[in-house]
Amino acid sequence: MPAPPVIADLVERFEQQGDAYKSGQYNEAQLRKEFVDPMFKALGWDMENISGYAEAYKDVIHEDAIKIGGATKAPDYCFRIGGTRKFFLEAKKPSVDIKTDAHPAYQLRRYAWSAKLPLSILTDFEEFAVYDCRVEPRLADKASVARVLYLNFREYVPRWDDIAKIFARDAILKGSFDKFAESTKAKRGTAEVDDAFLSEIEKWRADLARNLALRNPKLSQRDLNFSVQRTIDRIVFLRICEDRRIEVYGRLQALLNGEHTYRRLYQLFREADQRYNSGLFYFQKEKDRVEPPDDLTPELEIGDAVLKKIIRRLYYPDSPYEFSVLPADILGQVYEQFLGKVIRLTEGHQAKVEDKPEVKKAGGVYYTPTCIVDYIRRQKNAPQNHLAI
Repeated sequence: MPAPPVIADLVERFEQQGDAYKSGQYNEAQLRKEFVDPMFKALGWDMENISGYAEAYKDVIHEDAIKIGGATKAPDYCFRIGGTRKFFLEAKKPSVDIKTDAHPAYQLRRYAWSAKLPLSILTDFEEFAVYDCRVEPRLADKASVARVLYLNFREYVPRWDDIAKIFARDAILKGSFDKFAESTKAKRGTAEVDDAFLSEIEKWRADLARNLALRNPKLSQRDLNFSVQRTIDRIVFLRICEDRRIEVYGRLQALLNGEHTYRRLYQLFREADQRYNSGLFYFQKEKDRVEPPDDLTPELEIGDAVLKKIIRRLYYPDSPYEFSVLPADILGQVYEQFLGKVIRLTEGHQAKVEDKPEVKKAGGVYYTPTCIVDYIRRQKNAPQNHLAI
């Protein structure tokens, strides 16, 4: 496929005025409007929703970057087919060095990895980089880590076919995007975000269990298991709410400053009890509720260090997770994982996390795949005598 005239025009314009674009005065909003939008329109994407699709089915979602705590909270573009995300694109002003600057790459990969997207794009038009976002992002990674394609703007015309075969809308519908993603999949270093997050929670559970057992010698084994599960569930729930703009961003992060971390964390839990009608936060007896309120965890003693270690791993830049796009069923999988293990107390009141005997015999916990959950939900909501596919 030869490059459309508009691409040659864009390349020529950038060639002629590149110094002005790279001066630092030319910003990302201008770049998106004058270069990125026309480029992807040439690839067949409805950049302005000319088709008039409903919000849920737009080809392209434009997100203005929201700066919170120094981190970008949304990619500039999300390209979709039928409402399903296919890839993100993060645009930077041309003064940014895409090839060597590790920060923009980490930013993009963190977002796309959390959204479970195989590929995503980082560009300032002068440079065009494609990343395999199945590789878990790490803060120390160089910009080249997981990069599977890199082009300079002068290569757009001669290599337009390579770009279009992957990222043109029609090519995605014909499966070329998926084939390229599969062909470039790293043999090492790939990890699904939910698997990585659940593995991290395993470490938090062990650390928290040991600390609780040490500082609360009267805790029974049953109460210890309950306390660890509820504390982690509550922290993760509030962190997800922050990134989805339901809670004020950074409230948990503020606990990293100062002492008496759990006392201050518990106050956040109490405030959540006032906002959410949920058993996750239930500290005061309510009329018509049969189950008793939680009068155990408010009295716990938990060390500052163990809580701060958990909280620090939930925020940029230490955290590779972007909770606004993390799969919605992650808390359900966390709960399933808790069901598969038990915290046992030794005679010396030390905590040990072990597989339940029945789980060990079965070879581990098997999570209910999201596609099956969705199918069951559709069946439940479908009219009687009709099969929802």
